[in-house]
Amino acid sequence: MHIPDGYLGPTTFIVMYLIMIPIWLYAGYWVQKSLRSRQVPYLALAAAFSFVIMMFNVPVPGGSSGHAVGSALVAIILGPWAAVVTTSVALLIQCLLFGDGGVTAFGANCFNMGTVIPFVGYFIYKLISRNSPISSNLRIAAAAIGGYVGLSVAAGVAGFEMGIQPILEHTAAGVPLYMPYGLNVTVPAMLIEHMMFFSFVEAIVTALAFAYIARNSPEIIFDYKPENDTKASAGQGAAKA
Repeated sequence: MHIPDGYLGPTTFIVMYLIMIPIWLYAGYWVQKSLRSRQVPYLALAAAFSFVIMMFNVPVPGGSSGHAVGSALVAIILGPWAAVVTTSVALLIQCLLFGDGGVTAFGANCFNMGTVIPFVGYFIYKLISRNSPISSNLRIAAAAIGGYVGLSVAAGVAGFEMGIQPILEHTAAGVPLYMPYGLNVTVPAMLIEHMMFFSFVEAIVTALAFAYIARNSPEIIFDYKPENDTKASAGQGAAKA
């Protein structure tokens, strides 16, 4: 989903930067004020995790690439605002050092992979899991579904951003100046490839990693409440009695 330079016109990429600037500022403020001290060391690990998993790019029709991102997992473990920071850092390094994603498209890429995925994935996870025990199968399934839906929605948003370029940026004769393909090509290309394969990879990675952390270090999870597991254990004990 890394959009390269030359695929988005100024109208789009400037707007995306303007959208992302306050998001970056608030995300940095939130991480500084809200992240618990024991979670802070995991920020660097989360950025490294997103960086590595996004390097496995597979080109897809329509002018971009498909891959897992990992930001839904980071959002579930550390909070969606922390995921904005870690994913943006990973994308910045990829952009500047590896040419993976354009400089002009950096704001759009951060919005798609560093904002849409974390918030959609996290709220889907919360909607399904509610107050269930942290290591329950319901939580693991909720994490998987959050990862799948988050990546799929972000792929559709990326396809939309590219697909509107022939409408926004063209010559007087109607020749596209940037992305030459319209919404009828870019949106299906991005959605089909991701929903059929890459979103499943995201779901599996998110579920497996969440299950491991929930069972071994639940205290680092963003919404972990020990009393939920205590009540669940008490309820199971009463049921057995």
